[in-house]
Amino acid sequence: MHTTPLSTLSAAAALSLALGACHQANSQAGAPARPAPEVAVYTVQAQDVPLTTTLPGRTAVFRVSEVRPQVTGILQKRLFEEGTEVKAGQPLYQIDPATYRVTLDQAEATLESARLLSERYDKLIERQAISQQDRDDARSQYLQAKAAVETARINVGYTRITAPISGRIGRSAITEGALVTANQTTALSTVQQLDPIYVDIVQPSTAILQLKDDLAAGRLKSAGKGQAEVHLTLENGKVYAQAGKLQFSEVSVDEGTGAVTLRAVFPNPEHTLLPGMFVRAQLQEGVKSQALLVPQRGVTRDTTGAATAMVLGEGNKVEPRSVTVDRAVGTNWLVSNGLKAGDRVIVDGLQSIRPGMQVNAVPAPAASAPASATVAQN
Repeated sequence: MHTTPLSTLSAAAALSLALGACHQANSQAGAPARPAPEVAVYTVQAQDVPLTTTLPGRTAVFRVSEVRPQVTGILQKRLFEEGTEVKAGQPLYQIDPATYRVTLDQAEATLESARLLSERYDKLIERQAISQQDRDDARSQYLQAKAAVETARINVGYTRITAPISGRIGRSAITEGALVTANQTTALSTVQQLDPIYVDIVQPSTAILQLKDDLAAGRLKSAGKGQAEVHLTLENGKVYAQAGKLQFSEVSVDEGTGAVTLRAVFPNPEHTLLPGMFVRAQLQEGVKSQALLVPQRGVTRDTTGAATAMVLGEGNKVEPRSVTVDRAVGTNWLVSNGLKAGDRVIVDGLQSIRPGMQVNAVPAPAASAPASATVAQN
């Protein structure tokens, strides 16, 4: 039986282990390294940002007038089509004028008689054939008859009821043949002027106080003439094409709601806005100087609601940064603390990174960069 020396087996085992280790080292040295993940970054820049507040509002008619008769009579005709535009002074209804014309004829006859008597007495007083009192009485009767003619003529005119203002007229409350009376409580119809139109906006009194404090402290600067400009978003989400102007604000606070009513006036040539519609109004507060804007998708929140942004530090390494956001400005956040101009905030590729990781940074697409924002919402 052939016997292998123990020393020979030990040497063979050692050689085998050495060759295996060498092969493993060679395999690891030849494996390619994993590339750094690519992320899109936005470089924060300081800029002046106009700030606006979005508030609920209701449209209100600019002018409204109820059509009422000023004389009593039977309605002969309706001279308009319901729901159409009418002009100021346009005839709307015709009341039977027969009795008022008779009254006018009688008044004119009385006036002629009084005129002749007054002229006759003027000649007699010159010859002192009558007393001064008789002459004055005749003159007074003439003037009274003249006034009666004018009253009768006005009443004849009132038998044709005209539009008091220009606007859109609603439905008629009566039909031909109805008896109408002077100064009756029931309106015959209503005319509403819709161009321009009011928008009543309710703003909390606390917001007005905060705005004044920010302006006084220099955190905001006045927007000048643009501060009075108002824009609207309709109930269907569309932006109203016409800009309005702020007219006034209430001088007192509503005790029940703690709010102040602001009134703006808007052009409404197409009658898109109708009285009673709900709208959202954007009011310009002022301009925040050296403001920092960050795309909203570059800021995340933890379970406590704290806001965090991932920033590229030295060597393109990821650093988490706690930030404070004040409000949304379009698709961006207005950041008041935690960032400074020049910081590079990661806006795309957040899912594949972690703090301390080195990454390959590329500029964010143009759509990701916040443009000069003009609209902000609370």
